[in-house]
Amino acid sequence: MNGLKTVFIALSLTFICGISSFAGKIKLDHVEPMFWWVDMKNPNLQLLIHGENISEYDVSMNYPGVTIEGTIKTDKPNYLFVNLIIKKGTKAGNFEIIFSEEGKKKASYSYELKNRKEDSANRKGYDASDVIYLIMPDRFANGDPKNDSVDGMEDKLDRENPDGRHGGDIQGIIDHLDYLQELGVTAIWNTPLMEDNEPKTSYHTYAISDYYKIDARFGSNKDYARLSAEAKKRGIKIIMDVVTNHCASAHWWMNDLPSSDWVHVFPEFTQSNHRKSTTNDPYVSKVDYEKNFNGWFDTSMPDLNQQNELLTNYLIQNTIWWIEYADLGGIRVDTYPYNDKDAMAVYSGTIMEEYPNLNIVGETWLSTPAEIAYWQKDAVNHDAYNSNLPCVMDFSLFEAMTKAFIEDETWNTGLIRLYNSLAFDYLYPDTDNLFIFAENHDTDHIMSVLGGDIQKYKSLMTFLLTTRGIPQLYSGTEILLEGKKSDGDGKMRADFPGGWEGDANNAFTAEGRTPKENEAFNFLKKLLNWRKQNSVIHTGKLKHYVPENDTYVYFRSNAEKTVMVVINQNEKSQELNLTRFSECLGAFSSGKDVISGKEFNFLNESISLAPNTPLILELK
Repeated sequence: MNGLKTVFIALSLTFICGISSFAGKIKLDHVEPMFWWVDMKNPNLQLLIHGENISEYDVSMNYPGVTIEGTIKTDKPNYLFVNLIIKKGTKAGNFEIIFSEEGKKKASYSYELKNRKEDSANRKGYDASDVIYLIMPDRFANGDPKNDSVDGMEDKLDRENPDGRHGGDIQGIIDHLDYLQELGVTAIWNTPLMEDNEPKTSYHTYAISDYYKIDARFGSNKDYARLSAEAKKRGIKIIMDVVTNHCASAHWWMNDLPSSDWVHVFPEFTQSNHRKSTTNDPYVSKVDYEKNFNGWFDTSMPDLNQQNELLTNYLIQNTIWWIEYADLGGIRVDTYPYNDKDAMAVYSGTIMEEYPNLNIVGETWLSTPAEIAYWQKDAVNHDAYNSNLPCVMDFSLFEAMTKAFIEDETWNTGLIRLYNSLAFDYLYPDTDNLFIFAENHDTDHIMSVLGGDIQKYKSLMTFLLTTRGIPQLYSGTEILLEGKKSDGDGKMRADFPGGWEGDANNAFTAEGRTPKENEAFNFLKKLLNWRKQNSVIHTGKLKHYVPENDTYVYFRSNAEKTVMVVINQNEKSQELNLTRFSECLGAFSSGKDVISGKEFNFLNESISLAPNTPLILELK
């Protein structure tokens, strides 16, 4: 990729096996990663070696196609970075990495190179043809009660505590893949599954204590790979949530950092000012800029210093390792604008060089399209910055959705908010590659916002699933789950009913859902499975009309089909005059509603709209 510097890529994996010590002189604690793959596009591999005074020893190996280009020492004697080059055509197999002193062998590590999965480099990531289902694993389903509490991990099972571990795990997700397939989702984004060994509030796993290890309370690395394989059988991709901005204070390296500048250190604790707008503010002061990027996200989340190239390399190759190991369909990066932006341009660019058809979305929690668009690849920015990040999260449209369906229409409120938000789409280089959503694990549940009104829910879901972009649902959206952030994060992130043995209701089954929940589930199921088969909604052209009388009309069209969407928020029935839409209606004489199957005749140049009801009309 033009403009990207050549980088060595560093990894981290807690050492499990393969080390032999001699005469007790060398104790190797970590060799990271413990294995890699042949025939990667980037032939460079950088091993992080951690052991007592390891930097004092010489390193050698002998394997056809693999050479040591050099080693890097830091100001920490217990670390050594070893740069390998793995030539194209190198055979998979094992070789010995030897650590010696004055020509005498002191220790060795058996390193494995694996064959890649067939066509791994061309794997297809999620896109606008997908609907993504967000799961917070601890709160979804408990498939294996044996791992609810784990020796050596302080935060034990405490389901009565909203901020405690509730026992949801990977097996619980696997057990309900058929449910998700029936619903019609095509990708799953799990909040982080990597180890979070903080003593409390670890259930969200955003404070990672081991970047190469699945949290044992969720399962194992093998369980995660099995989840991906089982999901793939059902046409469902797995998206991994990675955290590059910060780690956990409980991370093993915090007791012995790889270098003095591995994390940002201040004379006293300094929290980020969370002013992400400092990123592209042309008038920003240095002190405010640095406080956003270098301040800690929280007391338990040390801020990683991506200006250290060894660390940036580590993060890049960590992500690539998981993509290969678990056969992933995409990446989501947490708190994207808190990271060093130049390092993250290298991060995203290098991963996309390795996997040109993959997708990476960054959490760009900003309010305006101008701020969000700054972070999308190839945006026209005032400072010529290019993030190389293909996909961004459209928080501007999210904010519009949370208000549009509960307000009366005025000059700038109600459904006008949706229109106005989309009117700024010219700022985005790729509007089809925008992550769109009405709720997630950090927001109020949308049904709480809508006051439990199922008709408003249907209208909002209709918009979310027929406008441009990649729609994301949150676990419980389909059963009208409620909860407010003001009640506390733990209470807002409620358990999915039926995910635990003994739950009063099992919403994974029609019999366990209330009539209202079934109405919502069946509505969403029909819409999702219809959407799956209609490319016009994925990438068709969008044309919309300024809302009038609390009614918003827009069209999606391609060479094969035209769809007309009508969202009527009016409390009364009304007649919709069709002459205004002649530009899009053309010679179409009728339309059939996707949800109800009802036929609408256009010959009278008007159609009757029921109050608070959406229509999705396939035009004929």
